[in-house]
Amino acid sequence: MTDGSLVAVSTEGPVATVTLTRPALTAPLKVELRDAVETLGRDPEVRAVVITGMGRAFCVGQDLAEHAAALESDPEHAFDTLREHYHPIVQALATMPKPVIAAVNGSCAGAGLSIALACDLRIAAEGARFATAFTGIGLTCDSGLSASLVRAVGAARAAELVLLGEPFTAGQAAEWGLVTRVVPAGELATAAAELAARLAAGPTLAFAEAKRAMAAATTPPLPEILEREAAAQARLGRTTDHRDAVRAFLDKRRPVFTGRADQLQS
Repeated sequence: MTDGSLVAVSTEGPVATVTLTRPALTAPLKVELRDAVETLGRDPEVRAVVITGMGRAFCVGQDLAEHAAALESDPEHAFDTLREHYHPIVQALATMPKPVIAAVNGSCAGAGLSIALACDLRIAAEGARFATAFTGIGLTCDSGLSASLVRAVGAARAAELVLLGEPFTAGQAAEWGLVTRVVPAGELATAAAELAARLAAGPTLAFAEAKRAMAAATTPPLPEILEREAAAQARLGRTTDHRDAVRAFLDKRRPVFTGRADQLQS
């Protein structure tokens, strides 16, 4: 087992497991996760990968305290993390030439949901809860979620989940096709390991070609989707709505949105 300060990587035969040891994505965690998934993608001895979390969360997305500090200190570059961290992570998962499974052990929200949907298959623990979360802080989807969520649940359901922002359960996620299976929490690690072992024993080259073929059927391609989302986030990141909503989240109060286009800040 290789333990980073925030991301742990273990291997058992041809299966690698990546464990996020913190619920929120800070800059150091994102660097470790990016490096881990890129390295595993290049490793010919690894033929299947499991991504999971620790404790009560799979991944709740961006650390908003860190983001709020970036908005205050360097707002022009507050969203550079998309291209530096989130885009490489999502692209590494989506294009990895081997199957990737998200074992969703708990809360999965925002960019955490984007990461789960960048994986090929998802298994969830019974108590896991999901949320898109972005519009709740005055932002749009990023890290590919605008496309991956539509592919997973359909356009109408995706619109409901993004615009209303209501959390949903593992059971609902399974009913809508977002996760493959729901298992008791105590059985999640075993279920994910068994599925990964089955895939690792399969035709890895055929799996890689199948992933490429399915990705090619997506219009527009993932890099274009990511850039479009990033540009929209940069615009929204300059709004009073977004900044006030981040402060409200950290203060544990309900945000008040004005929705005015003339509130863009320089």
